[in-house]
Amino acid sequence: MKIGITSQNFRTITGHAGKTRRFLIYADDGNGKAVEIDRLDLPKEMSMHEFRGIEHPVQSLDVLITGSCGEGFIRRLAQWNVTVMPTSETDPQTAAQAVLDGKPLAPPVPHEHH
Repeated sequence: MKIGITSQNFRTITGHAGKTRRFLIYADDGNGKAVEIDRLDLPKEMSMHEFRGIEHPVQSLDVLITGSCGEGFIRRLAQWNVTVMPTSETDPQTAAQAVLDGKPLAPPVPHEHH
């Protein structure tokens, strides 16, 4: 399983997933432990708000964890078979491990999309 996490600072889970250009990528190390395997640092035109192309690096994910996003973002990624999991959890390692363990994430802070 490939898990992406929105992280504009590469340290914590951040929100505004549609505008995010930085992602931490986690996977199972083969022993059930979530490990960071990659980072994406995309140009502005690759944020989901700006992207109008055919192939996007986020399409390779199974799950995307974010601090906040709108319903349109969730629907768009669902078309790529990516499950979006908004959460108030701020630690990427904790969140990725919870997903691998099949545990629920802390619910997100309410998101208003303008």
